[in-house]
Amino acid sequence: MLQALSRTGGRRVLQACAAVAVVLGLLLWWLLPLGQPAPTGTLTFSTGVRSGVYQRYGERLKGDLARDLPKVSIRLRTSEGSQQNIERVATGKADFTIATADALATYLNDGKPGADRLRGCVRLYDDYIQLVVARGSDVRKVSDLRGKRVGVGQRGSGVRLVADRLMAAAGLDPAHDVTPVSAGIDTMPEQLENDRLDAFFWSGGLPTSAVQELSDRFAIRLVPLEAPLIKQLQAAGGSARYYRSATMPADAYRNAQQDQAVPTVAVANVLVTTERSDAALTEAFTRTVIDSRDRIGREVHAAQLVDLRTAIYTDPLPLHEGASRYYRSVKP
Repeated sequence: MLQALSRTGGRRVLQACAAVAVVLGLLLWWLLPLGQPAPTGTLTFSTGVRSGVYQRYGERLKGDLARDLPKVSIRLRTSEGSQQNIERVATGKADFTIATADALATYLNDGKPGADRLRGCVRLYDDYIQLVVARGSDVRKVSDLRGKRVGVGQRGSGVRLVADRLMAAAGLDPAHDVTPVSAGIDTMPEQLENDRLDAFFWSGGLPTSAVQELSDRFAIRLVPLEAPLIKQLQAAGGSARYYRSATMPADAYRNAQQDQAVPTVAVANVLVTTERSDAALTEAFTRTVIDSRDRIGREVHAAQLVDLRTAIYTDPLPLHEGASRYYRSVKP
């Protein structure tokens, strides 16, 4: 009798242990990423000019990626901007990048190399088009740039694309009615300050540190880009549909704006990769971008505007499968 009870008790202990093991196994399955090995290897992230928002954002994101992807070596590579970034990723010279939606649509519409391989991961923050002049300048609207020395961004930048389109919409020939100066945000502020430029265009998140620092030491003004001009810009169709009317808040650049909001043009930025990017790596990269928003946003204000509710809308690019996997995992 005692032996039977002992055998019964032993079976119950074994059954209890088995149940606990099942529960622990399920818990580990839930906590670990489906038992998949952590991503490994090396990736290149193409950013932008050294003092621009892309580069500052990339520098801070790299730290969070290193924490979340300890077996992945991350290399940042500066660039002229969106157009060069897209070409690098599409042709395999970089793995991830940031680019504006209008530049992406232009690359797709032109059928450039690797265009069909491009995929989106996150809709990030918006870029605001900033036309900067000295405070005493007689430039009050884009058409007033006729005959002026105008910084239009580097050839591979997104700002070059929109600057040329804005001037064309204002009735100017960007190649002949102004003296175009190919320069980036790392040099244009100093050139304006030293009277080597009469104006410069910039497309970036708010505030851009280079413009902020210029406004702190030199009297500048932001030229408004009014609704009629924006309608003319959008009338071109195609990739111009990604431009929208926006307003730079009065406190974006306090010294430059003197407590006045400024009408302008905005365009969305997208985190970009290709269909060849590993799904697990892309899922982890996307997760880090979303999770790091508040921390990075304390140093790069534009990052605060990354929003999980809109991040999935990466038009004009289809969503990468790894990114889609992440959004499904956080869906309420």
